[in-house]
Amino acid sequence: MTSKTRWRNAAAAVAVAALSLGTLAAVPAMAEEPAPDPAAEQYRPYLHFSPERNWMNDPNGLVYDDGTWHLFFQHNPSGTRWGNMSWGHATSNDLAHWEEQPVAIPQTFDEQGAAIEDIFSGSVVVDEGNTSGFGTAEDPPMVAIYTSAYTPAHPTHAGKQAQSLAYSTDDGQTWTKYEGNPVVDRDSANFRDPKVIRYTDAATGEAYWVMVAVEALQYKVVLYRSDDLKTWTHLSDFGPANAKGGIWECPDLFPLAVDGDPANTKWVMVVNLNPGSVAGGSGGQYFVGEFDGTTFTSESTVADETLPTGEVFAGFNGGDYEGWTVANEPGNWANGPWTDAPAAGTLPGQNPVSGFVGAGLVNGFADHDWPVGTMESPAFTIDEPHVNLLVGGGNHPHVDGTQLGNEPPAGRLLFDGFEFADGTTLADTGWAATGDFTTEPWRNPSTAGGDYHLGQKRINTWEGGPKGDDNLGDLTSPAFTIADGEDHLSFLVGGGKRFNGTLEVRLLVDGEVARTATGPEAGQLNWQSWDVSEFAGRDASFQVHDDATGGWGHLTVDHLVLGAEPAQARSEETSVNLVVDGEIVRTTTGRNSESLDWTSWDVSEFAGREASVRIIDNNRFGWGHVLVDEVMFSDAPAAPRIEGYDWLDWGRDYYATVSFSNAPDDRRVMLGWMNNWDYANDIPTGSWRSAMALPREVSLVSTARGPRLTQDVVPEFDELEQTELAYTDASRPIASGSETLPVKGEVVRIDAVIAPGDAEAVGLSVLGDDESATRIGYDAASARLFVDRRDSGSTGFHPAFASLDDAPVALDDGRLALTVYVDRSSVEVFSGDGRTTITDQVFPNAGADAIGLWAEGDGATLESLTVTPMHGAMYAEAGVDGATAAPPVAQVSALTGPKRGPDADGDFVVKVKVGQGEPTTVVRLLEDGHVIDRVYRSSDSERVVAFAITDAAPGEHRYTVELENSAGTTDGGSLVVRVAG
Repeated sequence: MTSKTRWRNAAAAVAVAALSLGTLAAVPAMAEEPAPDPAAEQYRPYLHFSPERNWMNDPNGLVYDDGTWHLFFQHNPSGTRWGNMSWGHATSNDLAHWEEQPVAIPQTFDEQGAAIEDIFSGSVVVDEGNTSGFGTAEDPPMVAIYTSAYTPAHPTHAGKQAQSLAYSTDDGQTWTKYEGNPVVDRDSANFRDPKVIRYTDAATGEAYWVMVAVEALQYKVVLYRSDDLKTWTHLSDFGPANAKGGIWECPDLFPLAVDGDPANTKWVMVVNLNPGSVAGGSGGQYFVGEFDGTTFTSESTVADETLPTGEVFAGFNGGDYEGWTVANEPGNWANGPWTDAPAAGTLPGQNPVSGFVGAGLVNGFADHDWPVGTMESPAFTIDEPHVNLLVGGGNHPHVDGTQLGNEPPAGRLLFDGFEFADGTTLADTGWAATGDFTTEPWRNPSTAGGDYHLGQKRINTWEGGPKGDDNLGDLTSPAFTIADGEDHLSFLVGGGKRFNGTLEVRLLVDGEVARTATGPEAGQLNWQSWDVSEFAGRDASFQVHDDATGGWGHLTVDHLVLGAEPAQARSEETSVNLVVDGEIVRTTTGRNSESLDWTSWDVSEFAGREASVRIIDNNRFGWGHVLVDEVMFSDAPAAPRIEGYDWLDWGRDYYATVSFSNAPDDRRVMLGWMNNWDYANDIPTGSWRSAMALPREVSLVSTARGPRLTQDVVPEFDELEQTELAYTDASRPIASGSETLPVKGEVVRIDAVIAPGDAEAVGLSVLGDDESATRIGYDAASARLFVDRRDSGSTGFHPAFASLDDAPVALDDGRLALTVYVDRSSVEVFSGDGRTTITDQVFPNAGADAIGLWAEGDGATLESLTVTPMHGAMYAEAGVDGATAAPPVAQVSALTGPKRGPDADGDFVVKVKVGQGEPTTVVRLLEDGHVIDRVYRSSDSERVVAFAITDAAPGEHRYTVELENSAGTTDGGSLVVRVAG
């Protein structure tokens, strides 16, 4: 092993950072609390980068410089949810092992301590020619180009987003903001995420900087040019094109040789979007084309398709609703949601609507998202096997058993629904308060906060004390007796969602917590119910417990009812439904997108029966509208347009993906955030939230559709494979049903070739136990690869999480080749040629590590299978080794020249002789607290590990050694080597 000593002292770097940031206020300090062992936290990934503590989202500033890969990322240094946006920082010398560094560019505060600027996403370049003047030609600077997201407290740019600079002259350890910020300002509230590249005109040799950023709400990438990174000129725009759901974010632009031929180079434009991706929520699309230094021209944009074949039942093009029954909510100024006639397209205040056909469509955005209503078609007889229709708008599915109104259940209303006489407080009626709720008892019950409350008053812990979301305390009711037949306690609850017990309503029986519930992370209240039949005849109390601070750190509660039946939850749907005999038998919803796309219902089982189409908008809030057009009857399903676009990944958890700048050997390495904004704040992790996907090397290959990306995990991860422990299975049939393989693992690579044959579906299961597992499989009828996490462990923390994510994949000679990386709380699936990937988080039950095969039907064959355990790259590196105790101590020595006195030339060897007995699986060499090299060992490795040090600077070098196995870590001793000056 060869190491180059280059680390500075970490404490000194932090001190310099404080000085270099000058007028930037420090990030608010977190309260001191015991730091958990990251390796011991459930769901903590061992292969993927995750911050030791707190929130992380988009990767940004990805850059390689002088042997070091730099990962900057969106970071909240003060909490595990989004906020206080700053740039975190981590470094690696191999893309696998990352060392977290101090916060690089923190949120900016004014002299009064108010936050005035959040540091949003961007990029970092190595300014080799010192064009910016921030460094020198001999010591070029690193320059960060990032989005300044100015808060409402900013004195001149409140609410705006513009592009700014910061620079570093010490290898990215400390950063100084440019005093001339911002450097690009379009007077826009949604101009962000600059990626800067160095472009050289092949014909003239002229070189300059090119920036791609987004106007997020306009689905537009804007391109700029600069010679010095400070002054920018607009070049051109790209878009809208292909997927236009939600907003566009985090663009990238880079060249790639097609099939490795440098004479045939194309350019790739990456555009991430949220929501509206192919799997739902957040995702990334890309375009392939040409860039001439000014304009990007896509060759892969999909034109609007013609109508599928079939009979148009409703096209809404004649100026009226063609006999549909329209029920608009009365009292809204624009007669919303539908008005009396179809819309011609985009309505006032709406983002551009696209994807509809002809002169009109159903558009529920009249009066914006607030009004609710229904529409229903005339009855028709089903005489074709498919109903095809264009649908857009909000992603709020129909849920069976919900009500369109807000009616309470029958039963006994407790505490008068909090409708006490004015001036009467909770305390006056026997409620006990603690904490902040005791300071001003007149605040509860409240007449403010929350939607869908009943009456005028309710409990609101935001209003219940002087600190808003930071109020802490309990509100506990007087005792009440649960009578026979009062089997359910129902109540309205809104506000914040926590699953760690810090924010919940409780049923107390005999002083013990017997039932709990939390809020929806939204202002609107909805019904929840507890089955309390087992407590009949016993006294109970209702408690509102608020030990949560920060955003949504409160609860709103109203209308407690004891009754025989549970309350019906209120529907929040924006749905389109097929109704047969008064029952909804098929349903669909939008993708949180103003772009309509095809949905197809197989209705063959209802042939000859009478039906209607019912549109429901029962949602008043974000994306609380629905778009419908071209209802058709056909003998074939319509293909969704969105599946014809090019996606970086077909899973739910691969977003904000961009590439590293300045990578060596013309490598193009991309990194994505392994999360989804649908549920990012709610995933059930511990002291941290979010991880990055594994870094992927991408290339362009020829396909029938033109050049397209192929992706593979970077080869540096091959070094982590414990090949001597790999399990293999020979070619054999896969019986219908499921089987557990004689191999386990929660950090493994799986390589499999499967032939579905006559089976309906076939695949693997991972992270399984007797109750649940994540299924990875192939559906033969639809020719689709899928990851099914609907029964993968913990899924109830958000309704969007329990998903089946799939992608069209053609078999190769009847076979499917898969490579799967499993890492405790995620799966990344690569089809055989790397053309299709699915990345999903999963949160398995504790200890779930079973691996299995399954098939639905007979005829499937396992052609080959290899399951390879992997060393960890982060937090726990040992992997599988059978250790029962930490490694024995080692002997540490150095071979220097000459033998006496200081080393002469800075080239020497540090030798570690590991002890006998328990295995020593990992040997790490550290200098000044930084890992500079490591060796993985197996049971047949030599006992002596040699670390060759080169180019060590003159002076004293202090080395320490760490020894690790799966049972623990041992301090392997220290060594001082002096190098002559």
